[in-house]
Amino acid sequence: MKRIWGTFIYSVMAGFCIGLGGTVFLRLRDAFPGGNVVGAFFFAIGLFTICTRGYALFTGRACYLFDNPWPGILGELLVIWVGNLLGTMIIAGMERATAISGLDVGVNVTAYSMVSAKMEGTLLSLFFLGFICNVCIFVAVHGFNNNPHELGKYLSIFMGVTVFIVCGTEHSIADMYYWAVSGMLYEKPAESLLCLVVISLGNVAGGLFLRLGEKYREHLNKA
Repeated sequence: MKRIWGTFIYSVMAGFCIGLGGTVFLRLRDAFPGGNVVGAFFFAIGLFTICTRGYALFTGRACYLFDNPWPGILGELLVIWVGNLLGTMIIAGMERATAISGLDVGVNVTAYSMVSAKMEGTLLSLFFLGFICNVCIFVAVHGFNNNPHELGKYLSIFMGVTVFIVCGTEHSIADMYYWAVSGMLYEKPAESLLCLVVISLGNVAGGLFLRLGEKYREHLNKA
């Protein structure tokens, strides 16, 4: 029970950190030409903090689904997903209650426009965009964990995050923050949660794509 509670606390902290990254992205996205690229780069503060502090992020852990014992890893991922959601809702709630959101020019308005566009797409589209996103997340997280060069570790994080955002893909935890700060999560809860679950499943599939390929190659080398 202590381990589960510890994982949950670290997942809430991870969700909060991703929300912080989402905040700076929303602030910079339309601030000036190229603001989306600069915002995407600074968004990486979230994953940087998570990786260096060892917090629990659903999209990162999902990449190693088959590196951990079953069925325990499934329960752990569910705990992390819920904790990440709560963490993003906490920072989003703080922002909606302060001048950061404002009446008509704050991050909530920018997020609402983004989320509305996402919800106009198909669920299959959200799944595929989630898939592509977590290929980038695997590059970022696996690179940080395994790159022998100190600079390479941090380049992996910042390049992986910047690329997935600029490409317009879907990161389930970042989307939890966007849905929460926009108010859409509360305005249309069932539809919002369905979109987030589909994106999450896409993230799982994408995170496993390169990892399973590597494990199969290792298996062939041992055979």
